[in-house]
Amino acid sequence: MPQATYHHGDLRAACLRAARELLEEDGSAALSLRAVARRAGVSATAPYRHFADRDALVSAVAAEGYRELATNLATAHPSPTTAADLAAVAVAYVQFALDHPALFRAMFAEPCDPTSEERVAATAVISEYVRNIVRGAFPDADADADALATTVWALVHGLAFLHLDGKLDTATPEIVERQVRAAVTALFTTAPAMRTVAP
Repeated sequence: MPQATYHHGDLRAACLRAARELLEEDGSAALSLRAVARRAGVSATAPYRHFADRDALVSAVAAEGYRELATNLATAHPSPTTAADLAAVAVAYVQFALDHPALFRAMFAEPCDPTSEERVAATAVISEYVRNIVRGAFPDADADADALATTVWALVHGLAFLHLDGKLDTATPEIVERQVRAAVTALFTTAPAMRTVAP
């Protein structure tokens, strides 16, 4: 679309679409403001109206990914309170990573603009969702809620990258679901037994 035909706000959206297309096709190495401009059909300087540099662009793409991930997790279970509920959320998290590998890596493995309000707000939604999981599933937990939330997120995030990196079997969605559910269930069924034998 020629630059002159863009209405206010359309250029930014077109740049984000182009960035995501480039990510999915060629990975983060292909992502630059110049490449985005070419894909969007605008001048090389046009993306700079909305993105100061590549990090700002990646931050905006990551923010979109965080919002989509939050929606997927809430759809899987809005307020999990049991190990089975948590497993369903974990499966949704891992499946999101497998469905959008380049986007997921951009969200968590690419340098971003630490001052991006959009990205900070989007990640806060995920963080609060995880904290709410902990409050709902472990109302009587002795451990610090934030520490427990970090533990839960680390487990699920680690499973996502183990699957993405080919360290765990991803042959079918059913195999992935079985592995993730087993890992989550193992953690929460073993933890009480570990507490009983602690000195």
